[in-house]
Amino acid sequence: MILSLQNVSKTYSNGVKAMDQISFDLSPGMLGLLGPNGAGKSSLMRTIATLQLPDSGKLYFNDLDIFSNKTAFRKHLGYLPQEFGVYPKETAYGLLNYFALLKGISSKKDRNKMVDSVLELTNLQEVRKKRVSTFSGGMKQRFGIAQLLLNQPKVIIVDEPTAGLDPAERTRFLNVLRNIGSKNIVLFSTHLVEDVKELCKDMAIINKGKLITQVAPSRATEILKGKIWETELTEKELSESSLPLLTLSKKYNEANQEVSRIYAERCPFESCRLVSPKLEDFYFLTLKSG
Repeated sequence: MILSLQNVSKTYSNGVKAMDQISFDLSPGMLGLLGPNGAGKSSLMRTIATLQLPDSGKLYFNDLDIFSNKTAFRKHLGYLPQEFGVYPKETAYGLLNYFALLKGISSKKDRNKMVDSVLELTNLQEVRKKRVSTFSGGMKQRFGIAQLLLNQPKVIIVDEPTAGLDPAERTRFLNVLRNIGSKNIVLFSTHLVEDVKELCKDMAIINKGKLITQVAPSRATEILKGKIWETELTEKELSESSLPLLTLSKKYNEANQEVSRIYAERCPFESCRLVSPKLEDFYFLTLKSG
């Protein structure tokens, strides 16, 4: 099973180039899609979900040309956008039953069995009789996963799902994604590098509509071993280095001193300390270098 994007491009009427010759392949497992705001993540998600057509390029699911066979592909697709509406007076169970009917599950017995299954998987069985409009943000996101699983999709697209969730809700939601991610193709868009580190076997970074890199998170940190340093030197002092270096991020220590996290092939100053690389180091380096 493979989802293949081939040179997909899209320019909106206002001149913004949201996607610029994007190509990559997805196999079962989770791919984390990273990029700053306006990078083109949501445009890419909507395109794969067949909600908009690109100006050029191809998209295949196995041998199926998706843009020429949208209805056939949608039978295999589950999509959770950043925001989705619910009927305010409906319970979780009633609404899922209704969605299952819309998705072609005509047998009441089969619908009930499927609804119970997705409620159990998303840890919503105990609140199945409550109105979805009363759910917390994390519960609504888990309900969103429940409804997209009703047709047992092979390709699942999830756009910025943990934005605005508190830590406990975020953990519960990520556990649900982890459960469904092994046997399906899951494209997971986020601005939180930590989410990708916890969940994904693969990641792609896009910026200004371009795919900058695609790499396994474990490989990304391995590449940076021996090349990430911390120092309290100022930016002016760092600029005087005779060796090439790049400041990736800054933070403050317990003494309220600004600490720079830098990339350099070798130690640029005696005061620099070699530290273990993080996935966000690779992310910042990719954006600054690309």
